[in-house]
Amino acid sequence: MPLQDFATSEPLTLGVELELQLISTHDQNLVPQAEDLLRETARHTGAWDIKPEIARSMIEIGSSIQREHGPLLAELRDMRDQLVRASRRLNIGIAGGGTHAYQHWSEQQIYPGERFNYLSDLYGYLAKQFIVFGQHVHVGCPNGDDALWLLHALSRYVPHFIALAGSSPFVQGQDTGFDSARLNAVFAFPLSGRAPFVRSWSEFGTYFDKMTDTGVVKSMKDFYWDIRPKPEYGTIELRVCDTPLTVEKAAALACYLQAICRYLIQERPFEPAEDDYLVYTYNRFQACRFGLDGEVVNPQTKQRSRLRDDIVRTLAKVDAHAVDLKSWDACQQIRDSLGEGNDATWLRRLHRTGMPLSEVVETAARRWSGAV
Repeated sequence: MPLQDFATSEPLTLGVELELQLISTHDQNLVPQAEDLLRETARHTGAWDIKPEIARSMIEIGSSIQREHGPLLAELRDMRDQLVRASRRLNIGIAGGGTHAYQHWSEQQIYPGERFNYLSDLYGYLAKQFIVFGQHVHVGCPNGDDALWLLHALSRYVPHFIALAGSSPFVQGQDTGFDSARLNAVFAFPLSGRAPFVRSWSEFGTYFDKMTDTGVVKSMKDFYWDIRPKPEYGTIELRVCDTPLTVEKAAALACYLQAICRYLIQERPFEPAEDDYLVYTYNRFQACRFGLDGEVVNPQTKQRSRLRDDIVRTLAKVDAHAVDLKSWDACQQIRDSLGEGNDATWLRRLHRTGMPLSEVVETAARRWSGAV
């Protein structure tokens, strides 16, 4: 299949996708009721959508095309409220978070569908270990060349979003020591990581043709890169965020990304280079492992700094753009979270008070619903 043309879209428009956990109200474990919830929400009101994901214990919701923080947040809250009402009718809970705290992959069920069955057959047990939950953010781009420029320019900021969104400290009942253990499951896939350093859509088409000729790749969906182009939408898609515990955090992360993109496009503070990726894996690991306390290396100056401090400096640079985009409140929420800590910190804090993990999961579901 040849690479399709890159669709034109309005620059800096946003789309947000959230993968969500379906929780048993009996033992707070994952529960395979995606089909029931999809039937219950089939006639939802709103321009957003809901669809199945790889496991029967998860769903994905997606916003309509958005431009500003206020309308995006209002739509995410509407999604949440309708989903919560539907889940209560089914006597299940819904939660954010990048991993479930104690589910076991071997007990999970693949959602019946051609692509999900294909992934299960191809990747074996990795498909079930891939039952993790992320937030994806799409940013509109006018053409493929601009999309690839922005994709590579954003590579320096990937650790920001990993650390800010970190909400997966627990895996199979254990504290992993990571703020984002979810990404360790993603990294196991052979086509994960960073996109190749190509700068034009025609050059990317050549790369895509080579990959499809090998038989390794059939479509863009086969790439699990941290940021990937989505030509059918005319966007780039940031994929490194754990699903936050609240829709308010999800909206703030999306609009922080939007402000950074506007800053990069309008001010062009640097030109992306292949050497930017020399420290990419190190910086990404630091963000996954230590969250906001991680250390990052600037690929241009080679200077080291705390990730929290790098975010503070970036917020100062993008504040004026956030004002123009009507998302200053979102960036202020990001600023406030630097002192409060990310969702992984909140989950650990609950557990360290002596709260069992089942109650931690229950409290996280209540937080998603807006009750905490």
